[in-house]
Amino acid sequence: MPYTFERIARTPHSEEWRVDAEAGAIGRVDLHFTGSKVYGTLVVQTAIAEDEIEDLIGEIDARLVSTADEYREDFVVTVWRGVEFGTYAEDGPRVLDDFEDDAVTVDDVDDELDEEDIDDDELDEDDDARR
Repeated sequence: MPYTFERIARTPHSEEWRVDAEAGAIGRVDLHFTGSKVYGTLVVQTAIAEDEIEDLIGEIDARLVSTADEYREDFVVTVWRGVEFGTYAEDGPRVLDDFEDDAVTVDDVDDELDEEDIDDDELDEDDDARR
């Protein structure tokens, strides 16, 4: 699957990239460059299969990591699967759509969550399982 990457942010030792496929945004990757290792946090949608994730990690290594740091001993990636909830900004209680000026209020997001009928007992069970 062909992937494209759009840089969102860059510091002297890290970068954040949006990952796109044919259907649009499928995730994000944060890269942190240290002396001999590169650490990555990859967040992808839940619909992506494990073999696709491995291919994506290879693409990230070849196109983003190796081009930025010619010598490295290891590339360590932690992968998270989930759904994008939003991007928060400090200038007010709102959620920003990715790369768009459109914004919705936190109340709008709360209304959407209320409509999803989340079972509080399931949330409690999940919390208990993590302890």
